[in-house]
Amino acid sequence: MSGSAARLQAIDAVIAYEAPSPTFAPAEAPGEIFGRNVFTKAVMQKRLPKAVFTSVVATIEQQMPLDPAVADAVASAMKDWALEKGATHYAHVFYPLTHSTAEKHDSFFEPDGEGGSIAEFAGKTLVQGEPDASSFPNGGLRSTFEARGYTGWDVTSPAYVLENTNGTTLCIPTVFVSMTGEALDHKTPLLRSQQAMATQAARVLKLFGHDDPGTIVSYAGPEQEYFLIDRHFFLSRPDLLNAGRTLFGAKPPKGQEFDDHYFGAIPDRVLAFMLHAERELFKVGIPAKTRHNEVAPGQFEIAPMFERSNLAADHQQLLMVTMKRVAREHGMELLFHEKPFEGVNGSGKHVNFSFGSSTVGNLLLPGDTPHENAQFLVFCAAIIRAVHKYGGLLRASVASATNDHRLGANEAPPAIISIFLGDQLADVFEQVAKGGATSSKEKGTMTIGVDTLPVLPTDPGDRNRTSPFAFTGNRFEFRAPGSMQSIASPVYTINTIVTEALDFIATELEERVAGGEDFNHAVQKVLERIITDHGAAVFNGDGYSEQWQMQAQARGLKNLRTTMDALPELITPEAIELFGRYGVFSEREMHSRYEIAVEQYELSIAVEAKLTVEIAGTSVLPAAIRYQTQLAQNLAALKAAGVEADPSLLQAVSTPTAALRTALTALKAATSDESHAAGVDAALHARDVLLPAMAAVREAADELETLVADDLWPLATYQEMLFIR
Repeated sequence: MSGSAARLQAIDAVIAYEAPSPTFAPAEAPGEIFGRNVFTKAVMQKRLPKAVFTSVVATIEQQMPLDPAVADAVASAMKDWALEKGATHYAHVFYPLTHSTAEKHDSFFEPDGEGGSIAEFAGKTLVQGEPDASSFPNGGLRSTFEARGYTGWDVTSPAYVLENTNGTTLCIPTVFVSMTGEALDHKTPLLRSQQAMATQAARVLKLFGHDDPGTIVSYAGPEQEYFLIDRHFFLSRPDLLNAGRTLFGAKPPKGQEFDDHYFGAIPDRVLAFMLHAERELFKVGIPAKTRHNEVAPGQFEIAPMFERSNLAADHQQLLMVTMKRVAREHGMELLFHEKPFEGVNGSGKHVNFSFGSSTVGNLLLPGDTPHENAQFLVFCAAIIRAVHKYGGLLRASVASATNDHRLGANEAPPAIISIFLGDQLADVFEQVAKGGATSSKEKGTMTIGVDTLPVLPTDPGDRNRTSPFAFTGNRFEFRAPGSMQSIASPVYTINTIVTEALDFIATELEERVAGGEDFNHAVQKVLERIITDHGAAVFNGDGYSEQWQMQAQARGLKNLRTTMDALPELITPEAIELFGRYGVFSEREMHSRYEIAVEQYELSIAVEAKLTVEIAGTSVLPAAIRYQTQLAQNLAALKAAGVEADPSLLQAVSTPTAALRTALTALKAATSDESHAAGVDAALHARDVLLPAMAAVREAADELETLVADDLWPLATYQEMLFIR
């Protein structure tokens, strides 16, 4: 079947699509299913001996060391619970350095020697697994022939049962480490950073009179953006199928310029998917809270509630897997790529960050009079210092070939990492810098002018969507993470840089108080120093403006525009010392992550370049030549008949066809150039040579899409994929 025929057939299939019948009772209350498939504390309390339960809860809530003696009892109870739910297998679930989810499934059942079987699941099996580590990215930590890797049970993230139409599996969240204990995953450094931050936060809180503040943890609430298109279109586009984004596609007559999709009524088919997906998420304890249309046509968002960041990171990975599966059940493909469609907004994963404990509450809650809330100001100042001092690391934590397509493009934060405080807090810290804060801007009220409407309270400051790191009332929102990536990387980076800031603050305050200085005076002096030394990172204006680019440079802020500009931040002496000091990464682990990120960047672009050559050479160029030939034959026939004909259309098609041939030849040469075989040279070649060469091919091809007869065009178009549902 020709490409054009497949495209037209896909359109017919979408039009003829009939929604599947609901697979669940519409009257089923969400409260009845939330956490139904999770091995929660409530389930453990019913099934575990009291001493075992107490020990496990102490590990979960107070970060106490896990008692090895409890493993057998937990494994037995977990097995019985899973079997009752129909499970036949268990899987250690881990998160390798691919930003994806990995699983190794094993059966509970073993032969009993008498022709039957018996279900077995021992404590040692729960605690440790051994998947083959040789084929996962390791950045030089291991040789290819060294296959041994270990998974280790993370008791702080609950096990759950994952249902499938053909069976059920018990899933156990784990870390993934090498034989020598080096992290091969995202979870291990997240847990390490959490532990380090708790220690330093406790030091600060002790100075404020909290002798037992509880275990301080970071919390995360990621906002997940994504696109939905019909699966027929997805399968007809080799670029979407293999690279996750369209490498070709002319801008449609209508895009997002009317802003009519944003928060608009959710299409019925999409809403059916959302309801189904949320039900599946509720089952495994993911608190999906918000859903809505996003800015671009075909783009949507889901946002869970705040959770401990380790659990939030696990839930994010499970959310992505679950939503893609459910979308396919509804005949759609869910796209998490940061920029699947050129010319419309891409997708991010805004990570809302805070920290605290059940004892002291949210440490980023300012109250109505933040100028009087010294504890809040200290922890907020720690964020300011961290963002200013380690903005390069924050940028590197979200660096990828895919995320480069949206950062700094007037749809996502600029590559300059700054911090937005809002009018109220900016004013308070300005007062602090001048010797002490004595007032806070108060909330106002809004009278709309309609008697039947209530008087609405207004916050003492607006929000700023152009800021990469913005205060939003009781948390900071890191807007730069990409929609495909694990949130663990940005969160453990934030945890670690905030840990250093809290360590600095605690040390300064302890020394001043030990020297006889009044505590309140010491707090004022430390705050003054931080806002004086690090206030350059605070910017409440338009992050998209050219003036900010120049102003940021004058302030000494880094503008790391591409991934290859940002990644070297991971291996600076300062970064290696920072992560090493707090036990988050060794120097070898830091270098391994740098090597992996460079390799992933180069591989992503190399695949796209090969796809561009293939699609342009086998689909786009033949369609253009076919149409060019038809036009030439028509002109020749008219000339033979003595009819004057206008050759302008043939000329219009011939020009981009020739440009496509030239650009395609150049791209083929660039992809076959083996002088940049691996490493940084290959990555820089991908950025500086392959990407521009691909852009030249695309420019010619997209112009041809607007000229070639519709029945000859081989690829599903933007207006079809974005608007037909």
